[in-house]
Amino acid sequence: MHRHGPTEDIDETALTVTAPKEQAAGVTAVAVALKRSVEEMGVVRTARTLARLNQVDGFDCPGCAWPEPSGHRRPAEFCENGAKAVAEEATLRTVTPEFFAAHSVDELAGKSGYWLGQQGRITHPMVLRPGDTHYSPIAWDEAYRLIADQLRALSSPDEAVFYTSGRTANETAFLYQLLVRGYGTNNLPDCSNMCHESSGAALLGSIGIGKGSVSIDDFGKADLIIVAGQNPGTNHPRMLSALADAKANGARVIAVNPLPETGLLGFRDPQTVRGVTTGVAIADDFLQIRLGGDMALFQGLGKLLFDAEDLAPGTVVDRAFVDAHCAGFADYEKHTRAVDLSAVQTATGLSMAELERTARLLAESRSTIICWAMGLTQQAHGVATIEEATNLLLLRGMIGKPGAGVCPVRGHSNVQGDRTMGIWEKMPDAFLDALDREFGITSPREHGWDTVNSIRAMRDGRAKVFFGMGGNFVSATPDTEVTEAALRNCALTVQVSTKLNRSHVVHGRTALILPTLGRTDKDVQAGTKQQVSVEDSMSMVHLSTGRLEPVSDQLRSEVAIVCELALALFGPDHPVPWARYQRDYDKIRDAIARVVPGCADYNTRVRQRNGFVLPHPPRDSREFRTSTGRANFAVNELTWVPVPEGRLILQTLRSHDQYNTTIYGLDDRYRGVHGGRRVVLVNQDDIAEFGFADGDLVDLVSEWTDGVERRVRGFRVVAYPTPRGNAAAYYPETNPLVPLDHVAARSNTPVSKAVTIRLERHVHIGAVS
Repeated sequence: MHRHGPTEDIDETALTVTAPKEQAAGVTAVAVALKRSVEEMGVVRTARTLARLNQVDGFDCPGCAWPEPSGHRRPAEFCENGAKAVAEEATLRTVTPEFFAAHSVDELAGKSGYWLGQQGRITHPMVLRPGDTHYSPIAWDEAYRLIADQLRALSSPDEAVFYTSGRTANETAFLYQLLVRGYGTNNLPDCSNMCHESSGAALLGSIGIGKGSVSIDDFGKADLIIVAGQNPGTNHPRMLSALADAKANGARVIAVNPLPETGLLGFRDPQTVRGVTTGVAIADDFLQIRLGGDMALFQGLGKLLFDAEDLAPGTVVDRAFVDAHCAGFADYEKHTRAVDLSAVQTATGLSMAELERTARLLAESRSTIICWAMGLTQQAHGVATIEEATNLLLLRGMIGKPGAGVCPVRGHSNVQGDRTMGIWEKMPDAFLDALDREFGITSPREHGWDTVNSIRAMRDGRAKVFFGMGGNFVSATPDTEVTEAALRNCALTVQVSTKLNRSHVVHGRTALILPTLGRTDKDVQAGTKQQVSVEDSMSMVHLSTGRLEPVSDQLRSEVAIVCELALALFGPDHPVPWARYQRDYDKIRDAIARVVPGCADYNTRVRQRNGFVLPHPPRDSREFRTSTGRANFAVNELTWVPVPEGRLILQTLRSHDQYNTTIYGLDDRYRGVHGGRRVVLVNQDDIAEFGFADGDLVDLVSEWTDGVERRVRGFRVVAYPTPRGNAAAYYPETNPLVPLDHVAARSNTPVSKAVTIRLERHVHIGAVS
């Protein structure tokens, strides 16, 4: 039975604020997950779906990329937000052609992203032609012809942009990049450009591979785990179980974050007796760092480690590892010994006692893991910050040993797998050579556009077609006004989607919505049930099998959409066997095995109980495939983010009721925000100094070197224990404040964690914008 979504939109006047929670998960999380699931899916569908989530014979969670345990899996191998993600996708609510006939695009454009997402699954391909006020149905074949005609009419393939969301499975990603390169461009921006691109850039230079070096089993072997710039309780809650297990084995956990995040303070695992009663404290130490101070922290810790080595020579610096495997150590040592610890204290807001205690723990640790997420990557000096964290591990010989290593925690399921499969605008020539040998095509070698450069190209008229394979490009990207104008400047925009989002109502002169299957849906091709594969945050590749009947017979799998579009674009005589790949995904995996490094015998290995792990030379054999053939110490000028007089440094972040741009609900119960999202979290002393009071309505105005005023209106001030001079607010509501050109050096990642803003008293001038 199909259902309709809610008719009412967000009412921010209902917003209330309570004290933040001190423990995450627990029985409340179970109750919330079940309530949301039953509302969206019904009782029977909920039971059938959640029982298969993250199980060996089930489907991979469409939320985060945290790995499953390698041994026994619990009956409920998912978290609250994973259940919400599944409920969002497996909902019985539907968006039919009748819905589009009843709602004009202008009307839909006035709705919130939350309202749009709550309407349900899109059931039919839809088109908006020039001059139309409403989307109308279109046959699949006609939609493919429309796209192919537009692509063939471009003066250059480089006038098209092909975006990818992290939820795209390996098989789709491989075929998608093959189609794009067969067409003739490397314009393959993806969501990695906006999240972990800084991690990849830093780790490629430091250790020769842009992936983490630890496994889930390493957490049980570590005695020190540093969690920096990360909120596991909301963004990847199953990580809390791994941290709790590590603590049970004697590990110490240090949280480094501007905000006291509930999940790192206390965790109640609802599947244990202790979790139902008292829970466990996760962080032994909480370093409440100022925004932008992480590089200074890591450099300061490096200096203190050298000081400790002087007091006890041979006990702190792992000379055997450094001499055998590293380059650049002498320059790093000279630079780091000269670091000014008073500047480190200013930059971080931490005391000398906190710095010294942390350095002592690093010096005494036999196995250290450093984890991080967007809090580090979305800084202007994010690449250098991650290099400095890696320097500490290299100094201590903590790469390529059990219980130790780098752990960038990916926030989107299969975002790492997409990159492995070739979704990158700068894939190395060796990959492209293998692709060309396998298929008899000639891949372009000129690097393409990443996300930020794609927006610039569309804005400037250099790109005229936008194709989005999943995701919500408009709401995920910075500088919303510029991004929306860029998309409206296109001749054609195409969105492959499961549900409505803002990107469907911000469109080119012609727009297409192509409805696709989700992870939970059964995928049958040529009468045979198909499976897809994904890669988690720790390089494990495993199968995912949807079980639910699709809500419409008009839905196509992403693989089918790529193959059918390729046939329309290239014709039946193209050297790539697109029709065969659509019928049998094993054939795609056979091709992957011959092209993608580490994927030999893919079909056999991916069917093992836990799948298989991709090679990681630093982890596996302490081999570092860098320009020097060694792990490289990096030297960076000490940089931090000062706070201008009368201003605040803003970080954008998620609420507990959202995943990336998808808003599940209007409560952030861990932070005590209920019934709304337009809040700004500010230190009580800053509120008083600026002449405001807790609860006041303000506009946030960002300041940037281009002199353009970017403003969002009607945000409630919430007194919160942030560092002085710092503030936090939810995205995508505050994405308009992030300038397009405010990007991280060397990764071009939007700097969403260091936006200079001022607060102005809100003057009501009609509807809140």
